[in-house]
Amino acid sequence: MTRTNSITPSDLASIGEGHLAYLRRMSSDDIRARFPSAQSIRPGLKLWALFSADGTPLAVSDDRGSILASATENELLTVSIH
Repeated sequence: MTRTNSITPSDLASIGEGHLAYLRRMSSDDIRARFPSAQSIRPGLKLWALFSADGTPLAVSDDRGSILASATENELLTVSIH
C-alpha cells in the first residue's frame, strides 16, 4: 500500500518563511502591479525583485547584486525563479 501526504501551497510556503526568498527578473509594469508602493517606477524597465517564500514582495532594484545583498543582510537564502 502506498501512502501519500498532501501539502497545500500555503503549507509549502510557510516551510521557508523567514529563511528562503526568491529573486525574479521582471518588467517595471509587473513590478508596479505587485508592489503597491512602486507606482512611480518608469514603465518599460527590466528590474530584479525579491520575494519572501510566501510571495510577499520585499525589495526591487535594477541591480541583481543589490537584491542578493539585501537577502544576505536579512539572512535569507535565495533561489532564482525563471
